[in-house]
Amino acid sequence: MPPDAFITGEYRRSLDDRFRLTLPTDFASAVLGDDGQTILAKERYGCLSLWKAADWRQRMSDGVSLIREKIRTGRMEQRWTDVQRLGRLLSTRSSDVKLANRSRLLIPEGFREFLDVPKGGDVMIIGAVVCVEIWKPEAWLEQLRTDMPGFGDLFKELSS
Repeated sequence: MPPDAFITGEYRRSLDDRFRLTLPTDFASAVLGDDGQTILAKERYGCLSLWKAADWRQRMSDGVSLIREKIRTGRMEQRWTDVQRLGRLLSTRSSDVKLANRSRLLIPEGFREFLDVPKGGDVMIIGAVVCVEIWKPEAWLEQLRTDMPGFGDLFKELSS
């Protein structure tokens, strides 16, 4: 599903002693669906993402439908180990969350460990066009070191 508007920007915030995080208002608005639903997902170690629930569910539903069809037609017979691995990841990857006061996120257990930021620690909140990402600062800097040299080529490729 294409985004209504690009979500961009970078903010530094601190988790409180209960693992709550106040999102910038524009970021919170971007990931709240009309029904107030938001999805928190594990992306890569040290990074979580927030999505509009309807967009996330549509994306997952489309992918799962394709996989079910492959299973139904026997095209996954030699890939059961991969199917099981995918099932485990789907089971733990995301969770419905509510934003208190429309902008404060409580990071659930399981996601806290994956983010790897202690109580009171800083996080980076990044607009990633289609979602909002929450990064452990060291992981974010490493991602930038890796990705920034290719920015020009990526922009040119995606915009042409």
